[in-house]
Amino acid sequence: MKLFAVSDDAEVLTGLRLSGISGKLAGNKKECEACIEEVKADPEIAVLLITENCAALIPETVKEMKLDSTIPLLVVIPGPGGSKREKDSITGLIRDAIGVKI
Repeated sequence: MKLFAVSDDAEVLTGLRLSGISGKLAGNKKECEACIEEVKADPEIAVLLITENCAALIPETVKEMKLDSTIPLLVVIPGPGGSKREKDSITGLIRDAIGVKI
């Protein structure tokens, strides 16, 4: 099982490559979607790392993969500027998944 990264920042991608994680640079929505489809088609990729900026370009796809997909596991990572997530992002995800506010 492999890890794969989709990033909008070359520095992030270089750092991940140095740690043994392959990936692609995607600067716009079309490139992000193409990378996601490529990853979905490869059965050897178990974990997909995607930067927050790329995830923001394709929110519907990210939400669908988080809620419905088991392989690859989608993990949204911060870019070089730090995390832009809401404080209760886990709570929001649970609320979206089960429809109940906890």
